[in-house]
Amino acid sequence: MSVETIEQRSTARKLAPQYRVLLHNDDFNSMEFVVQVLMQTVASITQPQAVSIMMEAHSNGIALVIVCAQEHAEFYCETLKNHGLHCTIEPDE
Repeated sequence: MSVETIEQRSTARKLAPQYRVLLHNDDFNSMEFVVQVLMQTVASITQPQAVSIMMEAHSNGIALVIVCAQEHAEFYCETLKNHGLHCTIEPDE
């Protein structure tokens, strides 16, 4: 009886770097509008989460919206900007 060994190569996949989408406070848009835009832009955000993000930006000047792959982060940021919100992205370290 012979035992066959199958060698498996470990293919360590490098994870794509993650980016933070940051919402900045502004004095132009209503709180309700910001909540609506957040929910429309990032489908996974619930109304309570959107309210929380909006309130954090309102109170602290900035709030984390989502951490995701760069391509998604750029899309979310661009979409938020197109709705008149102030938004930036940065690498998540």
